[in-house]
Order: sequence, then structure tokens, then C-alpha cells
Amino acid sequence: MTDTVWGVVGILEPEERLYEALILRGQASVSDLAAEFGFTRSRVSRILGRLADRGLVTHLPGRPARFSAVMPDVAASELIAAQESQLRRLREYAEQLAAARRASSTARHPAELIEVIEGPVNVHKAFTRLHREAQTEMRVFDKPPYAAAESLAEGNSEEYRLLAEGRVRCRALYDRAGLTQPERMAEIWKGIQQGERARVAGSLPMKMAICDDRLALIPVSASGISAEEAAYLVHPSSLLDALSELFEATWEKAVPLNRRLTSSGNGQVLTKSERDILGLLAVGVTDETIARTFGWSVRTVRRHVRRIMEQTGAETRFQAGMEANRRGWV
Repeated sequence: MTDTVWGVVGILEPEERLYEALILRGQASVSDLAAEFGFTRSRVSRILGRLADRGLVTHLPGRPARFSAVMPDVAASELIAAQESQLRRLREYAEQLAAARRASSTARHPAELIEVIEGPVNVHKAFTRLHREAQTEMRVFDKPPYAAAESLAEGNSEEYRLLAEGRVRCRALYDRAGLTQPERMAEIWKGIQQGERARVAGSLPMKMAICDDRLALIPVSASGISAEEAAYLVHPSSLLDALSELFEATWEKAVPLNRRLTSSGNGQVLTKSERDILGLLAVGVTDETIARTFGWSVRTVRRHVRRIMEQTGAETRFQAGMEANRRGWV
């Protein structure tokens, strides 16, 4: 069977050809279509019958029998809505089955508590699964090295969807070394602007994603195996509890990137630009990286940094960031 554009809603290739021919013709008889496509009249009649059943064509009154196409935007909308309804029913049914399985598995064998996910595609699918199953919160450790083809924007697409829906909180801890990666900081800031709560740690032990308190995904760390080639999917267990505690302990010690105040506490008002860069100063991000992140010149960054240093009484840019953090400005 040849894939077609309409195939996503179950319209086969011969049906698509006749339907699109009718769109262009306006209306046609069985004989007209049989002659155009080299089909028998009986085959054309069967195809038109299937198209009529799916709501794509209508049978016009009169003889000989003629057919016209339903406008494609209307037909597509109805077919897509019907398929979405079926997909929702499938999701609900799958969730019911999963809940029944969990309820019947009060004592799972230890071998079932950790799955080994192999292959970059399967690891990515598992990461996506965690985001799609999240009900209350996603927590993530993000650190280098990053695969050559790995895109933070692509990886965060599911997180952006959760943030847009507003039903799931997202917290991310970034390894400071990752902030120097080209374009990385700009993508991190995009997540923050969409509602992600972000902090930076000096060094993270690994990459990790935790979905609620139900699932965690961590890379396999072994000689000759890269982080994207294999991962452990951890189910509810003492190990999952430990990973959750690790995240929370690291989060408490990390430097926030989100928190904002409008005053320095001594009557001097911070500009929006200065508030934007305070969190980055606090974790030691370079002037060049800040400039790339916000599309500024390095000179502009340094002008803001000098003003912040004057307000904090700091002698270095790093001291200014740490003093701002101590005072609760970031």
C-alpha cells in the first residue's frame, strides 16, 4: 500500500486520487472517473461508496448518478476530530490497563524495577515518555557532554508543551560547564521565560530525568558506552527514592537563575538587563557567553557588570554575582 497524505486518517491511495480529482472537477459521474483513471465502473462505484461513508463525497440527485467532493478543509477537520477521539479512548483504556497492572503488582520482582533501554532512538522515546506521563512535576539534571546531533530545543519541546499547558511544574538543574556550550544558554533562557524553574550547580554527577515520583531515566555509565546509547529506566523503588533525594539535595545548594527583585535593597533600582544577567554572574558565566545569550555586545555586558559591581561593592564580576545571590537579588 502506498503512503498518502490522506493516509494518516485511513484514506487509501485510490480513494485519495478519486477524491482529489472530484475536488478539481467539482462533480463527475462514475463513467467520467472510470475513463479518467482506467478503472472499471464497479471499482469506481466501490471507491465512491467508501468515500461517501467517510464523509468526503456526496451523491447528487438525478441520472446518471453524479458525485461531488466535500470541501477538503471541512472533510479533513471531521476526519481528524474523529481520529483524535479514538486516540483519546485508546489513551484512557491504556491508562486503565496500566492502573490495573500496578494494582495487581503489589510485590514486583527486583528484576522488574530497572529496565535497560538500548539505542539512541529508544532512549529518546523513553525521555519523551516521561514528559508525556508527568502529572505533577518533571525534574532534570542537564550536563555535558552532549551528542553532536543533540539539540536542547528539540529535547525541550515536550517540556515547553507541559509549561504551556500549565499543569506540570518543571525544574531543571544545569551543570555550570554546560552554560559555555554554543547557543546552550539562549535555549536555557527560553525555557526560563516559558516558566521553567532553573538553577545551576558547580558539577552534576550525571544526566537524569525524573517523572513525578514514578519513573527516572539515567544514562548507563560504562566504558565504551556513551550516554545516548543506553539508559536505565527506574521504577518505584528505594533507588528511585534515592535519586529523588539526590535531586532535592543538589537543588537546595544550587544557584537560582529565575528569581527576580526590582530593587537592590539600598534604594537603587536594577534595570531589567541587570536583573537578567545577575543569575549568570552568580554561577561564573563569562561575559562572552552572556553577550551571545542576549544578543548584546561584550562592551554592553561589561557596562552592566560594572554598575552591578558598584552597587554590591565587589571587586570582581564573580564576587558581584555571589553577593547578589547572598542578598537575594537572584
